[in-house]
Amino acid sequence: MMKYYVNNKAQANGDHEVHKETCIYLPSDKKYLGEFSNCSEAVKEAKKTYTKSNGCKTCSNLCHTT
Repeated sequence: MMKYYVNNKAQANGDHEVHKETCIYLPSDKKYLGEFSNCSEAVKEAKKTYTKSNGCKTCSNLCHTT
């Protein structure tokens, strides 16, 4: 299980990126999502707050869409 966070600040395209706690791009302005076994569950949780959520290209690449 890994702890996941969502960036409270949207990217230029409007996405709120979901990061693992170990990500080098983990933002300081973030919301804790919980512990999940995969990024899909974390992104699903993030979408409850930010409907336009996306996995980080670095730490949650399987959930990153372009």
